[in-house]
Amino acid sequence: MGSEVTDMSSNFAGKKILVAGGGVTGSAVATVLSSYGAKIVIVDDNPQLESRFAVLSPDAISIQDFAGVVISPGWKESHPLLRAAVTAGVELLNEIDIAWSIAQEIAPHQKWLALTGTNGKTTTVEMAAAMLQRAGLKAFACGNVGDTVIDAVTSKESFDYLILELSSFQLHWMRKARFVSGAILNLADDHLDWHGSFDAYCDDKLSLLKHCDLAILNKDESEIINRTKNIELRKVHFTLHTPAPGELGVVENLLIDRAFVSDPQEASMIAAISDIVPSLPHSVSNALAAAGLALSVGAPYQDIQSALVGFHPGRHRIETIASSDGISWVNDSKATNPHAATASILSYLSVIWIAGGLAKGADMNTLVKRAKERIKAVILIGADRELIESAMATHSPNTPIIKIDVKHVKGAASNELMEAVVRAAQDLATSGDTVLMAPACASMDQFMSYADRGDRFALAVRTLVCDEK
Repeated sequence: MGSEVTDMSSNFAGKKILVAGGGVTGSAVATVLSSYGAKIVIVDDNPQLESRFAVLSPDAISIQDFAGVVISPGWKESHPLLRAAVTAGVELLNEIDIAWSIAQEIAPHQKWLALTGTNGKTTTVEMAAAMLQRAGLKAFACGNVGDTVIDAVTSKESFDYLILELSSFQLHWMRKARFVSGAILNLADDHLDWHGSFDAYCDDKLSLLKHCDLAILNKDESEIINRTKNIELRKVHFTLHTPAPGELGVVENLLIDRAFVSDPQEASMIAAISDIVPSLPHSVSNALAAAGLALSVGAPYQDIQSALVGFHPGRHRIETIASSDGISWVNDSKATNPHAATASILSYLSVIWIAGGLAKGADMNTLVKRAKERIKAVILIGADRELIESAMATHSPNTPIIKIDVKHVKGAASNELMEAVVRAAQDLATSGDTVLMAPACASMDQFMSYADRGDRFALAVRTLVCDEK
């Protein structure tokens, strides 16, 4: 990576920049760099992509024609085009660092906070943003949630604080950005098909700490504690247990701060567990992480508590769609890996589990071993459903399994697949059960996104469960 950008117009004006990937991030970067005078070409596997810029396929690119390549987060280092760029000495850029450089020029007062982890990222950064906003600060959640970072930096709103949700892909490419504080929620198998190994995935996640003045870490996650014990950085741990001096934690039914108080031998109340909805263990843990971020920039306790009282998780995250005849229908389509699905299943006592999709290299055995006592039956969809079926056969062979074979074309108006899923669940569920869609897999084999998958499940429930009453 080159030296810190101090004059964006001179840095990009008249230069030919290749943007690798024409999705949301690539399009946002292309638009901003074009406004600084760059000549933009987008390279994408779909050269028919609609764009105001020229879009070429990778095999149509002469990499030596470009002064720099902006890498969208999902692109691998092994991509032939990126290898060619390295060989040709073409500078590799990424959205987060470009946004950071722009912020140094147009909003040097702006402070950045960051958060990563395998699960709970979106909820937690939105909690933290709500806490700062309640404190009267101009704060905004961005990154892997909502707006891109570069759009947030160049927004007319002129935010004082940005709270970034960062994926392992974004962190893999990031080199320059700096954060007042950065939190890590958890580490579990995810995106191993991209990273190649769990160690490589963790290395990218933990690389966040190289860019932070303060680390806020989950003490209840052994992977985090073991992998950060030799990192020399101020650390604040959070836990669902009684906090030691210098930690955030839980005492009886209260969230307690012993890290940001003037005397760590003392303790201050942040909020009550009952202020958090739903009051599930991982929700409380997320609230502690968000509070740590907010406290790191001086947010008052009363504003943090007030924000928690008014906060509700976004759609597709443990979202109750309907309750009928003693049966709850819950959409957790955002549970796209086994770690998230495990937490979701363990939130209920008797679960009709809807699962399957693209496993991304993840193993399903640990999930099934931990959650099998809560799983009454399994309804399977998707490309990698055999992985779940195999884990169930090994660890819970007597649990009924139904495989749904209705074909579904991505983006099609028909909702026959999810309607078949809901009908199968109706046949299995009795009073006291929770029908839970927590797929433990990504959605792109059958659906446009996890949101599309969740919306279709919710529509089928409302059509078949609610309308039949």
